[in-house]
Amino acid sequence: MAGLKALAKETAIYGMSSIIGRFLNYLLVPIYTNALPVESGGYGVITNMYAITALLMVLLTYGMETGFFRFANKGVDDPMRVYSTTLISVGTTALVFLVVCLSFLRPIADFLGYGEHPWYMGMMLMVVAMDAFQAIPFAYLRYQKRPVKFAALKLLFIFVSISLNIIYFVGMKGEHVGAAFAINLACTSLVMLCLWKELIGFKYVLDKELLRRMLRYSFPILILGIAGILNQVADKIIFPFVYPDRAQAAVQLGIYGAASKIAMIMAMLTQAFRFAYEPFVFSKSREKDSREMYAKAMKFFIIFTLLAFLAVMFYLDVLRYILGRDYWVGLKVVPIVMAAEMFMGIYFNLSFWYKLIDETKWGAYFSLVGCGIIVLVNILLIPVFGYMACAWAGFAGYGVAMLLSYFVGQKKYPIRYDLRAIGKYVALALVLYVVAMHLPFRNILLLLAVRTLLLALFVAYIVKADFPLRQIPFINRYIKK
Repeated sequence: MAGLKALAKETAIYGMSSIIGRFLNYLLVPIYTNALPVESGGYGVITNMYAITALLMVLLTYGMETGFFRFANKGVDDPMRVYSTTLISVGTTALVFLVVCLSFLRPIADFLGYGEHPWYMGMMLMVVAMDAFQAIPFAYLRYQKRPVKFAALKLLFIFVSISLNIIYFVGMKGEHVGAAFAINLACTSLVMLCLWKELIGFKYVLDKELLRRMLRYSFPILILGIAGILNQVADKIIFPFVYPDRAQAAVQLGIYGAASKIAMIMAMLTQAFRFAYEPFVFSKSREKDSREMYAKAMKFFIIFTLLAFLAVMFYLDVLRYILGRDYWVGLKVVPIVMAAEMFMGIYFNLSFWYKLIDETKWGAYFSLVGCGIIVLVNILLIPVFGYMACAWAGFAGYGVAMLLSYFVGQKKYPIRYDLRAIGKYVALALVLYVVAMHLPFRNILLLLAVRTLLLALFVAYIVKADFPLRQIPFINRYIKK
């Protein structure tokens, strides 16, 4: 249990930075959706641009974050030698990428539909190159179990970004979408300066033999990462190319992108869990009770993602005010996107079996299947159903990848998950969700009050089944009295 307590502590710190950061980042949504009218398509441009850079980020890190954790924890290679080799490799490829892309900026911008504003793409190319390089020092902080500095730098980026966006879009009443990209570039540069201590104090060595081994290990993870990020952003990249009305594509994509932001609470939990879980898994892989801990971690992850799902859906009538009113029409995608994010989180937790046995090719297979489903559904159904096809494509793709990983994993690296208990939680959450969505009350305060009681019922079941009050020291003292 000591291992789980350490995991919980680090997850709490990573989670706090992630949740606070995402919450503060939500401030950008009302800022952008009010400053940029829906008919301008400005928020659609932001949605599309960040989707493209997310894909580039995966390409430029090419699985080396996970490779660093694996080889630094193997006990064979010097961790600092692994870190140095990884930094040189990722830094060199990021620099070469940036120089080549800036040399051909105009044709790249023309192809992506930004020919009138090529500097949009130019700024984001600089951002993604720096982000890719920064991923390795951030991974090093996680390896050193220094979540406080990790969280502080992530939050610094968010605070400065929010402040500059408020100054321009609210204080100065600015309406130029390019300012959002310029602010991102400034904030990323600031974080780069703050990471200087992680870039000095050791000898830089490129161990070519080690690099070859790391690349062999990481290449399937690159394929997995490409498929994984396409699962998340393919719809936003594909949408402008296949939506029947090209002039309206940015408008519709802006509505979908804004509404999907509310569903990102699930992504916050998954990301926070991942930051702590990845080094935890590799460090515990040689312990006898490791599989039991993985099973418990999965169960608790599902419990709290179900709780997050219910909380968001029950209070959606309040959360919708995050968006400008013109974007409310897209809120029907929220439950679908949240369910898809839950599937992705479960898939991530399942994925460690093939990483631990060094058969990362399986992750590539599963993700490629899921990605293929998402891309196909988007191409075929966006022209018919618009952005609703994007939501259901993610649901289907993540669901299939999750199931494939589970069934193959049970043969290759069996883990006894508590499926009966997990099933009860899922069933209860579904029942409460259906009841809450069909309550006959029109008074918003009464509706929220009843939904709060339903949420409390789910929490009470969690306490009864898995978190008895007597296990909480502070409360246990009073129970004994």
